[in-house]
Amino acid sequence: MAITAALVKELREKSGAGVMDAKKALVETDGDIDKAIELLREKGMAKAAKKADRVAAEGLTGVYVNGNVAAVVEVNAETDFVAKNAQFVELVNTTAKVIAEGQPADNEAALKLVMPSGETLEEAYVNATATIGEKISFRRFALVEKTDAQAFGAYQHNGGRIGVITVIEGGDETLAKQVSMHVAAMKPTVLSYTELDPQFVKDELAQLNHKIEQDNESRAMVDKPALPLLQYGSKAQLTDEVIAQAEESIKAELAAEGKPEQIWDKILPGKMDRFMLDNTQVDQAYTLLAQVYIMDDSKTVEAYLESVNAKAVSFARFEVGEGIEKASNDFEAEVAATMAAALNN
Repeated sequence: MAITAALVKELREKSGAGVMDAKKALVETDGDIDKAIELLREKGMAKAAKKADRVAAEGLTGVYVNGNVAAVVEVNAETDFVAKNAQFVELVNTTAKVIAEGQPADNEAALKLVMPSGETLEEAYVNATATIGEKISFRRFALVEKTDAQAFGAYQHNGGRIGVITVIEGGDETLAKQVSMHVAAMKPTVLSYTELDPQFVKDELAQLNHKIEQDNESRAMVDKPALPLLQYGSKAQLTDEVIAQAEESIKAELAAEGKPEQIWDKILPGKMDRFMLDNTQVDQAYTLLAQVYIMDDSKTVEAYLESVNAKAVSFARFEVGEGIEKASNDFEAEVAATMAAALNN
């Protein structure tokens, strides 16, 4: 059977294969479209298997809102060049939509969801790996839910490398999106200090004090006074007893400075605010509510939202490649190995 350009075009549209791959499959199947599609699928699985061990740490996030459920997904490729490929972008966006609508329990369930093309999510990624030519992998997803009285803020930053969904109560989508922009920029990992692991707080506090000690060594060289080490790092550590002791210490300082007792009430709130700020630095680094709001640096996120009768309920933030150990390739060695393999074949 003659393999016409129209037949090749039809197969390409149905399979996403390149011109030469489509033509070769049609030749091998004597022009049978269905058999050619199956052949391409089998070859695609073989190609995907060969690429399975490669590290895919580039890619995009996808965000999709479906009523009161939103999904954030991360899809990886091997290079940022492929991450700009139209087929890849469409795959990411479709994945987010299918997951928001299907609401799977985990990645295993997600891979069984059916795409608009009729193939499963897993099959779509195998085929994408074959047609795009790089390892394409579905890494993770998060589902975020809200009530009718709450609002989603969907935001993607840096061309989709960061994807955020935030839920707020008492505000609209515009405010929720602004909070999502803050989340994208400031990288909080949890909503509140109550979610921080106590050992994590201790470890981070030790790191902060280590940095202060290093700074103090430099200050000593230029006869500057040493900075005090931090006693606490999180509001979780500031018990009623600790706060009461801090107030008494401040009062003792005011007395030692000769400040009249009748004005202590005016000075004490500011001093206590400073104490809280100095001793919640782990919260400020990792919790959304304690961070200084990028839209109003005179307030924390929590304080700003309270000032407009709103509050943050939850959020999800994905950044492409976070937590993936990227391979450090020696390009010259890789080229040499490729040439050697070609000569030996």
